[in-house]
Amino acid sequence: MPKIDSAVIPVAGVGTRLLPSTKSQPKEMLPVGRKPVVQYVVEEFENSGLTRILFITGKSKRSIEDHFDFDEELNGQLIAQGKRDLAETLAFSKSDLRFFYTRQSKQLGPGHAILLAEDFVGGAPFVVGFGDSIIRGEGSPSLVQRLIDVFEERSASCVIALEEVPWEDVSSYGVAVGDDEDGCMRLNDVVEKPEPGQAASNLAIAARYVLSPAIFDALRRTTPGVGGEIWLTDAIKLLMQEGEKVYGVPLREGERRYDIGNFQSYFKSFVDFALGDEEFGPGLREYLSRKLRTREP
Repeated sequence: MPKIDSAVIPVAGVGTRLLPSTKSQPKEMLPVGRKPVVQYVVEEFENSGLTRILFITGKSKRSIEDHFDFDEELNGQLIAQGKRDLAETLAFSKSDLRFFYTRQSKQLGPGHAILLAEDFVGGAPFVVGFGDSIIRGEGSPSLVQRLIDVFEERSASCVIALEEVPWEDVSSYGVAVGDDEDGCMRLNDVVEKPEPGQAASNLAIAARYVLSPAIFDALRRTTPGVGGEIWLTDAIKLLMQEGEKVYGVPLREGERRYDIGNFQSYFKSFVDFALGDEEFGPGLREYLSRKLRTREP
């Protein structure tokens, strides 16, 4: 089996739940701490040994391409002004990663976005990570590497990251059901956004996948689902029904997914990352403690 070195990051969503912030700015470019959301995703993939990244973009997403393009003029200005520390914060744009871009012109869902990557992956397995979700955690191997390991060791067609979510929130996620099998789960069902009270599990799909090229044919045979869109979850379910092996890998203790899908989750994410900042976190913690203690507005 060829080494998995390619990743696909869908970033074409409009982000209506984050309006007006996302009217002219992609939600994937909203800052969380010192970096935009999508930069965390790219760094996660780079740290897992991936070398080629395809962004599935859409209208008003040009700033993502600009962000990962090395700006020689800006870099030169910062160095000339003696601001090498600031220049170093832009080192990510000089990495050895190769970036590719294609546009999803019609909002037909995440499954349709993945279909646009077929020529890019060239018949090889690949990683998918949605650009509005950050996976935070220390230790080795990383979540993505664990997904790849299970994919290769078990000759899977698909491996999915999973996280436990509160039961009252399951209707907002794709939900998986399966049986424990040596540190992972052999999945037998996945359901996209089940109706409240009808979910068979509170294991939510955590926005990271390793997929075989078989997913493309499954997507072409998938009928539109919730919202009239083509859902990746439905295509994975089709693979299961046809006997393909699909596994789930749970986030381990200390790992957390930050889903930047609405203002409540975005605010919490920003606070967590800001408090963890080595330079400014302690002062922010003191500031927040004082405000909460005195109930200042």
